[in-house]
Amino acid sequence: MIHIKPFCAIRPPRDKAYLVATRSYLTYSDEELDDKLHNNPFTFLHVINPKGGRHLPYGKVKYQMVKKCFEDFTGEGTFHQDEKPGFYLYRQVKEGNEYIGLIAAVAVEDYFGGKIRKHEKTLTHREKMFTDYLEVTGFNAEPVLLTYKDDLRLDQLFARYITQRSEYEFTSTDRVLHQLWLVQDEDDIKRISKVFEDQEALYIADGHHRCSSSSLLARRLEKNGAQPENDHHRYFMAFLIGEEQMKVYDFNRLVKGLNGLSPQELLQNISKDFLVDAKGERPYKPEKLHEISMYLEGGWYKLVPRTGSFDPGHPVEHLDTQIVSKKILKPLLGIQNIKTDNRVGFLPGTEGLEGLIKAVDSGAYDIAFALFPVSMEQIKEVADAGKTMPPKSTYIEPKLRSGLTIYRIL
Repeated sequence: MIHIKPFCAIRPPRDKAYLVATRSYLTYSDEELDDKLHNNPFTFLHVINPKGGRHLPYGKVKYQMVKKCFEDFTGEGTFHQDEKPGFYLYRQVKEGNEYIGLIAAVAVEDYFGGKIRKHEKTLTHREKMFTDYLEVTGFNAEPVLLTYKDDLRLDQLFARYITQRSEYEFTSTDRVLHQLWLVQDEDDIKRISKVFEDQEALYIADGHHRCSSSSLLARRLEKNGAQPENDHHRYFMAFLIGEEQMKVYDFNRLVKGLNGLSPQELLQNISKDFLVDAKGERPYKPEKLHEISMYLEGGWYKLVPRTGSFDPGHPVEHLDTQIVSKKILKPLLGIQNIKTDNRVGFLPGTEGLEGLIKAVDSGAYDIAFALFPVSMEQIKEVADAGKTMPPKSTYIEPKLRSGLTIYRIL
């Protein structure tokens, strides 16, 4: 049983939604960020990058500035809070892919109880940083992306709403269509809640640190004897989407240097654990699991792990990201920790093989590995086993905008 509840979102009025909503600030270059802040007085970037606090270290002073900017936005009418609680149906269309799901408050007890399952490790210092941030600011502006087992009852209910006029409808500058509907009908709320009561588990697709930090905040407040006016701190905001809709892209690897090996020596060593098939200059994309594409000195190679080189029955050891790390990056290229070694780069599959070619041919890197995308079943298998995937194993869409719906925690 999964516990979700409707909430009264804090959000922009209809005429300002397209101006307020923003991508994660981490995706903007300094020049892009300066342009947004200078030319758009309504962008949510003003809240999360407050004037005078942009270059401050993460900590209480900066978080208080964020809170003050949020309160100013609310006071100026850039945000208002819905009077009636509800769910929020969100639709995104990007490059022909459609994503429809529900924004709701999800109980932290389900995270602690193992019903919200993760496939990535979380870092303690980042958990603490985000927990401190939430405690000071008191709001959550970017939903955690959770997947559920598809249910026809939800599909039918959602189909009824999307024929109606949406509360928001706009296309962002990256040519992505965004739509939002309010679900405030009490009968529909009960129907939706019942569907999730029937779900055995949810899976974190994106936002592992946001999920864990929201849960840790609830535990911290209760441990310290805090007595908030309501139970909002026992929930966090999430975007719930059927697993069949979610799109998982490959997350490819780039490496600077060959660890003292010549290209020929590297190929000879790789051939001990892989069948190597030279493909020439024509770009080669993996067509199935356990096909790995390698780009080296202007040429493409197909690598297939030899039988016995990995454990096909282990949920993590049979992942291509793990095989490349254990059989090539670590022993041959000297990459002991791909999270901290600055010789390693990552490029999402949305950039295509052209992105890998450009990165290598420019001299920024010397070798690239393109992988077949991890499947949703593999993600669930790892999560159900209580294991974690290697870093940067998945690049998942949809990517939601910040500031469309805000959940007040405190």
